[in-house]
Amino acid sequence: MLFGFGQKPDVAIYASRRKSLVQAIKDAQGFDGKMLFISGFEREAVAFTQESSFYYLTGINEPGVALLVDATGHSTLYIPSYKESRAKWMGSFIEPTQEWAVTLGVNAIAFLGQACEGYLFGPFFDNSMYASLIEQLKEIGDTQALYTLMPADMNSYCEQRLVMQRLQTMVPSLVRAVKDISALVADLRSSKDMGEIELLKGAVNITIIAHEAAAQTIGNDIPELDVKASLEGVMTMAGARIAFPSIVASGKDSIILHSIENNKTMKNGDLVIVDIGASYHRYAADLTRTYPVSGVFSKRQREVYDIVLAAQEHVADMAQSGFYLSNKNHPTKSLHHIAHKFFADRGYGHYFTHGIGHYLGIDVHDVGDYSRPLREGDIITLEPGLYIPEENIGIRIEDNYWIIKKGAICLSEELPKTADDIELFMQESLSQEEQDSYDDEEDGDDDDDDDCQDSFGFHGDCGTEH
Repeated sequence: MLFGFGQKPDVAIYASRRKSLVQAIKDAQGFDGKMLFISGFEREAVAFTQESSFYYLTGINEPGVALLVDATGHSTLYIPSYKESRAKWMGSFIEPTQEWAVTLGVNAIAFLGQACEGYLFGPFFDNSMYASLIEQLKEIGDTQALYTLMPADMNSYCEQRLVMQRLQTMVPSLVRAVKDISALVADLRSSKDMGEIELLKGAVNITIIAHEAAAQTIGNDIPELDVKASLEGVMTMAGARIAFPSIVASGKDSIILHSIENNKTMKNGDLVIVDIGASYHRYAADLTRTYPVSGVFSKRQREVYDIVLAAQEHVADMAQSGFYLSNKNHPTKSLHHIAHKFFADRGYGHYFTHGIGHYLGIDVHDVGDYSRPLREGDIITLEPGLYIPEENIGIRIEDNYWIIKKGAICLSEELPKTADDIELFMQESLSQEEQDSYDDEEDGDDDDDDDCQDSFGFHGDCGTEH
């Protein structure tokens, strides 16, 4: 790995978060019953990523498990019973022992039910596979509640809700008992503690280095995929994942907000938007820069770029606790409306076609209530952009900010941002490449044998490896 910045917190923090959630439920409606959280499930085509709120409350990355918590905070982790050795296939597996319970910061570990086939577990289980948990859920009385994540929207907590719906067919009393607490969980997740800030800063730092790799790769007749490969390679070497599909969009694709095909060849005279983010210990960064493919902005490109940058600086100066990301009822304290007015006053209002930003955390578009004012500890993006189709000009500048009482701290200030600095950034990258090429030539003069060496370190005629 390139470096470490911030470490996964001690398991005690997850118990503390669950305790805070119990108290939030008591404050909101009284706590009489139990909390249930379901983890995500594996899919062969993609690397497993734990469901975000489950991870926030447990720190556990194992798929197919469930956590049951009572009013005292006592927690039991229910794990699948596999017929085949999961450790043989996956390297490790949680065992129902007290040692594992201590390691994971829970009070007890038990099997969900009877054994399932193989070493994988999915959401379409039968009663026997959840038998033990089902017996516990049947104990919830007629007046008690099961507090869980069941929001009434189209996209949130899909696997969790699927499992809950299946459990309700097996335990009909749960239909009445289920109480959605997703808003309370979102409220807890939105305000970050210092450990989370450090992890977010680590993700930001990795993403800055990835932007440096992108700036070194951008050039005339270079495929966008080459840029994507270079920057994502940096994230991998740093022990991170991509937080979302990387956007490398040049020319006419720069006006497409989420262009993820990355299948064009860059040309001089065009702009290229690089919108990327690393996920580091599950915390995401989201940074965007717009680069001129030639290394130099045209007069018109620079004019538009400077307006976008001025808009971001204006909004960032306004951002603080008590303002809103977007609230039409309070336009003078709504960062989105402030940005839109800034552009409109300069004749560009209809070219600003998206929101000013979003919450940032475990998810790149993190949970958070846009109707409430920003609070100390919130992490947001500020990403003004202008998209002018008739000129093939798309420009977006995005940074990550930590909201404090009287302002906002930019976590990504080290990444060059002004037009002059962007050009210098790219020129320095080009100069380094030229120096590397010169050094290679000098090395070649020292040894005639190197004349037949190709780019992979092999000698063309010699057949030997360096």
